[in-house]
Amino acid sequence: MKLIPIAVVASVLAGCAMNQGAPGTPGSAQGAPAASCKATSEQEIAALFDRWNQSLQTGDPRKVAANYADRSILLATVSNKPRLTVAEREDYFQHFLQDRPSGKIDFRRIEIGCNSAVDAGLYTFTFARTGAVVKARYTYTYRWDGSQWLITSHHSSAMPEK
Repeated sequence: MKLIPIAVVASVLAGCAMNQGAPGTPGSAQGAPAASCKATSEQEIAALFDRWNQSLQTGDPRKVAANYADRSILLATVSNKPRLTVAEREDYFQHFLQDRPSGKIDFRRIEIGCNSAVDAGLYTFTFARTGAVVKARYTYTYRWDGSQWLITSHHSSAMPEK
C-alpha cells in the first residue's frame, strides 16, 4: 500500500524533470531555444594548444590574442598584471614574442563539459633568441562560441622547484 504513494510522487517528479527547460514551463526562459553542446574530443581540445603555439611562431601579438575570447583573462608567467582586454593581451605578447618562444606539452589532463573544456598540466618553453628553457604549470579554459573554441582563461606559472 505504501508503494502507491511513492509511485505517484515518483511520476510527478519525473514529469517535472521532463518539463524542465521546455519553453513556457517554470524554470525556463520564455521562448529560449534549448542549449546544445558541441561534440568534441580530447584530441580536438589538445589541438587548441597547438593552434595557440603556432600563432606564437608568427611573431604577431594580434594573431596570438585572437585565440582569446573578448571576455577572458590571461595570468601570464612573466607578468604580474592580469590581462583582461585585447589591448592588454597584445601588449603582453608584444614583449613575450621578442624572445621567439616555442612551447611543448609535458603532461596534461583534459576535462570536457558542455561547450567548455579545461586543459591543464605542465609545459616547457624554449626561447630561440636567448636559448632559455622554462618549465611551467598551465591551465587553459575554453568556451565554444558557436563557431570556434576560444580561451576564456589562461594561467601559467613557472615551476617553483628548480
